[in-house]
Amino acid sequence: MSCHCCSLPNGYMTSPKNSFPSALKTIRKARGLSQEAFSDVSSRTYMSSLERGLKSPTLTKVAELCEVMNVHPLTLLALAYADESQGIDKIFERVQRELASIHSESK
Repeated sequence: MSCHCCSLPNGYMTSPKNSFPSALKTIRKARGLSQEAFSDVSSRTYMSSLERGLKSPTLTKVAELCEVMNVHPLTLLALAYADESQGIDKIFERVQRELASIHSESK
C-alpha cells in the first residue's frame, strides 16, 4: 500500500497535497466569503486555482489571504496539517517544543 505523504528528515511528514487547498476553502466558507471577496489581493481565477491545488502561494500571498479571512496564517497552516491521527493540539504542542528548542539552541 503506498503512502500519500513524503517522508522528510527527523520524522516530519508533509501533508497530502489537497490539505492546504481544503483548509483554505474551509476557512473561506466558514467566514462566509466568496472567491470574489479576495479581489483586492487575488483574482477569482487564482483563488480557484489555489483551492483546487493547481497553484501554491508564496508566504506573502498566504498572509494577504489570511488578512482577508481575518485569521493568522498559522491558523490556515495548522488546519492544513491537522489530520485525524495528529490533531491540532498535538501540532501546537510539537511547534511549541520545537520553538523552545530553537530558542535555547540559538543562545
